[in-house]
Amino acid sequence: MRWAENTVFIRNAFAYNAKMNDARYVEHLPIFLEVALLGSFSAAARKLGMVPSSLVRHIDALESALGATLFIRSTRGLMLTDAGEMLKARAAALLSDITDIRAELASLSDVPQGTLRISCLPTFGKTYILPLLPTLAERYPQLFVDLDLTERQTDPTQELLDAAIRIGEQKDSGLYASRIATQRWVMCASPDYIAAMAAQRT
Repeated sequence: MRWAENTVFIRNAFAYNAKMNDARYVEHLPIFLEVALLGSFSAAARKLGMVPSSLVRHIDALESALGATLFIRSTRGLMLTDAGEMLKARAAALLSDITDIRAELASLSDVPQGTLRISCLPTFGKTYILPLLPTLAERYPQLFVDLDLTERQTDPTQELLDAAIRIGEQKDSGLYASRIATQRWVMCASPDYIAAMAAQRT
């Protein structure tokens, strides 16, 4: 019998931890905060433009997710429990942080910023990449370019590179490749060299 009781306790503990790790309860916080501030389901429902029964379901879901009773409900109204008071004290700051995070994430998609790490051959980088950096810096002042001019074959995954500019066929099938230019090989020689070689042949 003692083993059975311990088993039930462990299962309940896992269920409680699963609820606490479920972050979906955050979506109920704005509704909870309005109810806590106004002290009434009906008043909060009118302010939020919701049906009272729908609002009550949000509070029930929040209490279930947190594993705590937030309100004492009676015919005379609502009263916050100790858990409700604690959540009320922190909910406004938490929602403000979430709003700030969303704004910061949105700004990342609007304006390029941070560090762009690129690796390429020295000759190619000096000829084509470096001349473009002043214009890029003027257009995106929050973007910093870390350009690695090297002859070695860099590993973008291991070296945390955003891009590696290479010449030739793409051998690593685990990387995404896009052609940015076509290189042509031309054999050249000076007129004096050609004349000298022609004289040697004759």
